[in-house]
Amino acid sequence: MRRLGKWLGRALLAIIIVAALGGLWKREEIARLLAVNSLFTEEKIVANFSNMGGAFLSSPVSRGTAPVSALPRGNQIILPAPAEQWIKDQNVTSFLVLKNGEIRHESYHLGTEAADLRISWSIAKSFLSVLFGIVLEEGHIASIDDPVVKYAPALIGSAYDEVSIRDVLTMQTGVVFDEDYLDKSSDINRMGRVLALGKTMDDFAAGLTETEAPPGERWKYVSIDTHVIGMVIRGATGSSIADLLSEKLIEPLGMEAEPYYLTDGVGVAFVLGGLNMRTRDYARFGQMVAQDGMWQGTEIVPKDWLRESTRAQALTEPGKRQYGYQWWQPKDAREGEFFGHGIYSQYLYIDRPNNVVIVATSANRNFRDAGVYEANIDLFRQISNGFN
Repeated sequence: MRRLGKWLGRALLAIIIVAALGGLWKREEIARLLAVNSLFTEEKIVANFSNMGGAFLSSPVSRGTAPVSALPRGNQIILPAPAEQWIKDQNVTSFLVLKNGEIRHESYHLGTEAADLRISWSIAKSFLSVLFGIVLEEGHIASIDDPVVKYAPALIGSAYDEVSIRDVLTMQTGVVFDEDYLDKSSDINRMGRVLALGKTMDDFAAGLTETEAPPGERWKYVSIDTHVIGMVIRGATGSSIADLLSEKLIEPLGMEAEPYYLTDGVGVAFVLGGLNMRTRDYARFGQMVAQDGMWQGTEIVPKDWLRESTRAQALTEPGKRQYGYQWWQPKDAREGEFFGHGIYSQYLYIDRPNNVVIVATSANRNFRDAGVYEANIDLFRQISNGFN
């Protein structure tokens, strides 16, 4: 794996040098490609994950003028015995536990600080799911069984032509998409170059034409499906995702700091993984979700949507973790137990019956090793159940 990584890096560097000598790319594009090439290297990954705006184009998500909402501190807990080693093994950068809306543990590691704006990776998908529920309730979208092309006509003629909104929410689109991060020619890496070179994600999605199964018949994790959800929301409302997220979630939640999205070349938010914010602000969002959409006496998100979207909805493999509408559930999930999950071990774990929210951000290059995911969920459960 290391040899392959070095080979890919040298190949990309050679391409960049040739393109630069030929005057094909601008200096900014070359800088972004070089940054992307070293994004996950051992010596840079921690700093990069707190400074993603330095590697990609980005756009702020206004927090508005609302006062910062309180996150009171309760009695600090002693973490379970395995936690200390787990923090080291997982390259954890921040860890925060809420019980009944109170901070019961908060720590920062590997030189990172509370003020860092941390990359969410695919936890951003769960934010978009919540935003979708608000837009749906407001009547901008008639039904999740509508075809996506009703709201995103740019996808007519693409692999999404016959796909419903429900299919993209549950990642049962049947669209061919290779999510292998180690293959330089994979779709996920081609998508990364779209961002680095300032091209458009909408065009990239519309350019996907192959399918491997009829919509709704097979589950496969396909990150570009989430971008299509974003296209649907933008088409239905006429507003950008950043503006909607600001109005509907960020300002009402009274977040501490202004978040930002990574964007493509025309300013479209990278909704499938590009949201960056403070750890405490991830916790505020999680606590609102744990409270069935209520925040300081006001309904932010419809309760029914949160209950539906956080239950298993997709045809995942038996005995494997489950999938709702852009939320995960453990394979043996209790009612009301679910989480957002990003690569390199980012977690927003919610145990609604226990009213526990756990945020873990990491720079874990071994996140795909056998047993890592299971160990993470087991620790979160130990912490949550320890309050009983």
